[in-house]
Amino acid sequence: MKKIAILGSTGSIGTQTLEVVRANGDIQVTALAAGSNISLLEKQIREFKPKLVCVWDENKAKELKLCTADLFVEICSGMEGLIKVALEPESELLVTAIVGMIGLRPTIAAIEAGKDIALANKETLVTAGHLIMPLAKEKKIKILPVDSEHSAIFQCLQGRNGSDACVPCNSSSEIEKILLTASGGPFRGLAKEQMREIKPEDALKHPSWSMGRKITIDSATMVNKGLEVMEAKWLFGVEPSDITVVVQPKSIIHSMVQFRDGAVMAQLGTPDMKLPIQYALYYPERRSLKGERLDFWKLGGLIFEKPDMENFDGLRLAYQAIHKGGSMPTVYNAANELAVHDFLEGRLSFLGITERIEAAMEAHHVIENPSVEEILETERWAVGRA
Repeated sequence: MKKIAILGSTGSIGTQTLEVVRANGDIQVTALAAGSNISLLEKQIREFKPKLVCVWDENKAKELKLCTADLFVEICSGMEGLIKVALEPESELLVTAIVGMIGLRPTIAAIEAGKDIALANKETLVTAGHLIMPLAKEKKIKILPVDSEHSAIFQCLQGRNGSDACVPCNSSSEIEKILLTASGGPFRGLAKEQMREIKPEDALKHPSWSMGRKITIDSATMVNKGLEVMEAKWLFGVEPSDITVVVQPKSIIHSMVQFRDGAVMAQLGTPDMKLPIQYALYYPERRSLKGERLDFWKLGGLIFEKPDMENFDGLRLAYQAIHKGGSMPTVYNAANELAVHDFLEGRLSFLGITERIEAAMEAHHVIENPSVEEILETERWAVGRA
């Protein structure tokens, strides 16, 4: 019986992780953490019976305590509570499905405690990859990517030199290029002028994937792909110049690896996040997974395009941020988080999202090799600036 803890259990990745747990029956959930959706969280507590639960909102945590007074479960709140969940003594693996930089401290705490990480929180590596990867290597823990693109790359690396390719790994010497696929989002092919009047309800209609609101908007601006480029740099030990984004609108090829002998390996599948989630939970075992299978006769063919960096500034700015390095990716990420929130609330235009990111980046003086405190201070500065 494998024992896991989940940060972000009521979100898209968190709920699908629990679907995988429910379908297999040999994983025990020891701890859960969520933001404020205590109605769903209470249902999860009653079904999966964790010993420890964190609610970010302190008032909601008090409310949940009353709702679960008949259960033997400890309820905590805030950052202290998230770290407590990350350190839950019985768990072997922490699923970081929480959105935003709020996941940084708990992830570091779990690594220091020797727990493997199923990583779905991009911001952890985007802002602190220079700290996370050396620490993971020092503690000899596995970082198992959950994002479909990074899971695809990870799967393509299995069996190299007859061995498994855990992360952190030394596979970069064999990689010539990472081909990171993108759907192009709902506005692929549009010019900037055509995107001026886009509303949140339009941007939330992703053509392929069913995801949370924030990541769906990030996909529409191509910021999400920019964050994935940054994450891939740290996960697989490659330079940004060795990562090429390829637009593949049907989201059938989840990503590819080109090796130094010219061979290209790809991972294909239907757009279903349960596959990379289950692969991370059971690595290196492949379990049976119910669901739709690819039908190549119906598929017919695939098309590939170059990403449009002229009209989609999110990806262009990401490459700028990662080349400048240091604290600049934190500025990129933090300014985007606030901008997306304001766009969803109707206080900012769609094009205003990347305009805010660019303005914050232009005003920032880079800190080389920032500490955790400097990263969090940079986040506060970027939010204030944005």
